[in-house]
Amino acid sequence: MKLGGKREQMRRSGRPKPVFTSHVRRRPPWRRPGPLAAIVLVASFVGLLAYGLVSSAPDTTIDSRLSAGQAADAPDFDLPVLVRGRPGPLEARLGAALDDGSLSPAELRGMPVVLNFWASWCPPCRSEAPELERAWRRARGRGTMFLGLNMQDVTEDAEGFVEDLGLTYPSVRDKSDAVARDWGVAALPETFFIDRRGRIVAHVIGAISERQLEEGIRAARAGRPAGAERGGDLRETR
Repeated sequence: MKLGGKREQMRRSGRPKPVFTSHVRRRPPWRRPGPLAAIVLVASFVGLLAYGLVSSAPDTTIDSRLSAGQAADAPDFDLPVLVRGRPGPLEARLGAALDDGSLSPAELRGMPVVLNFWASWCPPCRSEAPELERAWRRARGRGTMFLGLNMQDVTEDAEGFVEDLGLTYPSVRDKSDAVARDWGVAALPETFFIDRRGRIVAHVIGAISERQLEEGIRAARAGRPAGAERGGDLRETR
């Protein structure tokens, strides 16, 4: 029988036409390079993103120790002086430290210290500043040092903030947030209380009150851990 006749017979009988497939072996979808490469790329991106979030997160060691009733060593820094202020009775002790234009916690050993992180663009920092100034004027005669740490700010704006509010305690400046991360600062304002040995004994997160200032200063003078406490409003630093 001719080939043409056989095809006509198959068409009349209703039998389906044979399907001719290629002898080339196809890769299953999960073996194809396109989707696999996309999966690897997405996984790598997620991994890098997670690493970036972890690496930029603030250190929580200080608050962890304070929550356990233990003092924490103050992380070191050496920052340029933004404003010298008017230390009053502490001038004799601070003069040499301030004269070189920078200041570090090591230069303040032997004195209880109130360290306040602030920025001119932070409304809660502005609202708490008068309370800090009043407490400073009371405490400096008894040998307690106040130090502001201005961060992520424009120098002229920071200087204007100090002048407008009449602040007389010294401030240093960190144009980045590197020191804040070392200290576990994630929002502004935040205030740390440091004893004579350079250990952090108390921490207030947010705008500080008169009561919190007095209790923190007492803890710093006594070298007694007093824990971490929530203050007023906060402004995120990033």
